[in-house]
Amino acid sequence: MNINLPNFNMKNLVKEAGSTISRVVQLTEEKLGTTERTEYDIHFQNLAERADLTKSWTEKLVRDTETVLIPNPQNRVEDYIFEKIEKSKPKRISNLEHLALDMIEAGGDFGQDMPYGQALIKVGQAEQKLGQCEHDFIATSGICFTQPLRKFLDGEMKTISKERGLLETKRLDLDACKNRLKKARSMLGQQAAERDLRVAQAEFDRQSEITKLLLDGISTSQASHLRHLHAFIQTQVRYYKQCGDVMDQLQRELANLGGPTPYTPLDLYDAVKSSSSAGARHAGNTNNSNSSSGIGHKVNQSMQSMNVSTDQMQRARVLCSYDAKDHTELNLSANEVIFVTECSPVNEDYMYGKQGLMKGLVPRAFVEMLDDEDGHEVTH
Repeated sequence: MNINLPNFNMKNLVKEAGSTISRVVQLTEEKLGTTERTEYDIHFQNLAERADLTKSWTEKLVRDTETVLIPNPQNRVEDYIFEKIEKSKPKRISNLEHLALDMIEAGGDFGQDMPYGQALIKVGQAEQKLGQCEHDFIATSGICFTQPLRKFLDGEMKTISKERGLLETKRLDLDACKNRLKKARSMLGQQAAERDLRVAQAEFDRQSEITKLLLDGISTSQASHLRHLHAFIQTQVRYYKQCGDVMDQLQRELANLGGPTPYTPLDLYDAVKSSSSAGARHAGNTNNSNSSSGIGHKVNQSMQSMNVSTDQMQRARVLCSYDAKDHTELNLSANEVIFVTECSPVNEDYMYGKQGLMKGLVPRAFVEMLDDEDGHEVTH
């Protein structure tokens, strides 16, 4: 019976064991401060610090981006496992798609010929489109941004870390040889120590050059990362445009449905923009200062008061419930306490109010001011 055993080179094994012991001794003495150590040059130290920063921030950027794309940590772990075993990721239904399916099903049960049922189906179909846009955005962002950065960390940065570790080993060997030369007493021992020192110095210099080249390459990698970042931004722009197009189409479809309470599309950006332009014209034309009215004027007053902090506002009690007439006003409940302040410019009919996180105009006649210090009412 023949057994093939690996060929052990006892001489090399003993030599490697001796080198390991000398490194441990050298490292221990350095920590104790009983021996000198070879310091890396300033240029190398700067490159190493930059590499450490690059590695740390790239890891954080990848984690943060994946958290934005896939908020559920369990799904991220599951995707990571499937990537490692080289299998396709499972097809998941997003929250938007869950909502879409329930809306469509509810609309069918309520009646496709009924206004509410029709609206639910239309909204559900739009939510399905948003869900598909979200899937495409996540997949494209992974391909153009997170995957290249992760590949950089798993490839180039791991290679740099390996070579830096090897360089540190060569540095310990070099300093150990220097110490042996200092401690050598006989002529023969000095010659052997000098020979070992020359070999250790050559290996250290060679490894130092290799590591420097790899560290210098990080600049080229960051130029590539910049291109990936641009691609990620382009992906985001396309995603949000697609979502905006879907919602614009949904608004038009809902407006065309009619019904007892027809849907009126709202473009808040255009309303604010037009009201700001009207405010600028109003400031330049004093003859028309008393003619401003309607929703544009109300939006302008609300926008001018938005930077007012709660500390600069007064408490007020709502006298009776009030339903907002448009998006510039707040819905009020009787006896609730809100914060109010004067509009800018002052409006005889409205005040600017804050209701928790909600901000908007409130009718002056529906609130009474309170004194914050003693809780008594303040007349105005």
